[in-house]
Amino acid sequence: MSPLDTLKEFSLDNIPDLDVVVDGALLMLSTATLPEVEVSFKRPLVIGSGNAESTGRIIFRDTDAVFANETNFEEVIERAGEIDGAVLISASGSKHSVNIAKRLEELQIPSILFTNNTDAPAGSFMEKEHVRVFPRNREPYTYNTSTYISMILAKTKEDPHAILSHIESNNKVGVDLAHFNGFTFVLPPNITLIAPMLRTKFDELFGTKLSPRFFTPEEIKHAKTIVPDERELFIYVGMEELGWGEEGRKIELTLTNKETVGGSLTTELPGLAAALATCYHFIGQIQRAHPPYFKDNIESYCKDISNIFGQEISPIVE
Repeated sequence: MSPLDTLKEFSLDNIPDLDVVVDGALLMLSTATLPEVEVSFKRPLVIGSGNAESTGRIIFRDTDAVFANETNFEEVIERAGEIDGAVLISASGSKHSVNIAKRLEELQIPSILFTNNTDAPAGSFMEKEHVRVFPRNREPYTYNTSTYISMILAKTKEDPHAILSHIESNNKVGVDLAHFNGFTFVLPPNITLIAPMLRTKFDELFGTKLSPRFFTPEEIKHAKTIVPDERELFIYVGMEELGWGEEGRKIELTLTNKETVGGSLTTELPGLAAALATCYHFIGQIQRAHPPYFKDNIESYCKDISNIFGQEISPIVE
């Protein structure tokens, strides 16, 4: 069964691992039409919760944007000085984004919504033409893979088919991932903006069961490896290994090169969608090698969080 067929048919009894969802996202996006991410604002306020905030930081990293989240956006507005508009990013366009959109309307701040939901409640607080709907697949709640990768691809113009082909050709891990409970990622400086998204994905899938760490080659030199652990795996993303980690406790995740992604790997905008998809795919393989922590708990979690938000949140986002 193809990843896209899996995503169309899965139930709570056979929730797919993250790597399958990555494959499905890249397949879908290979033929999708993406909205523009460019805005006319000179100094926008970019707001998002969790990985939506990280997505905004990637998309608007080369602008004079001011960034905020659901917790601090009021404070940021007060101290940001002159801003001429806002970009609100939310895959569902619900939960916190509704109150944020309402508040932006009250403050008379011109706003644009990036979402994956054609019926996003937050969109009711702005003009219809200011709601940009990006494509997505049916996915387990919180996976948000096709959602945010679609937005990032709209900015970086990378080729999702080339990314998928590269992952399929270079996804042999070569170690027993079940042996490890600590995962230290070494990231080149030009892709470190994906680190918060990877950390969030570990939170969602593993809670405190597995421990991730993320460093640049320079950061890891500063007392990060004093205490060795035979159950710690070092993952070098887009670079050759630098000596951290003993044999059998280090691997390399290669990334697509400049030619493969159509020349989009520049100093300003490296292949961040490729890096994110590659790392998510690897996290999916970690997920498969360990007990099904997420799958065993997502249904009860959604019941609890539905009560907290006062709206029904399904374990499967249709």
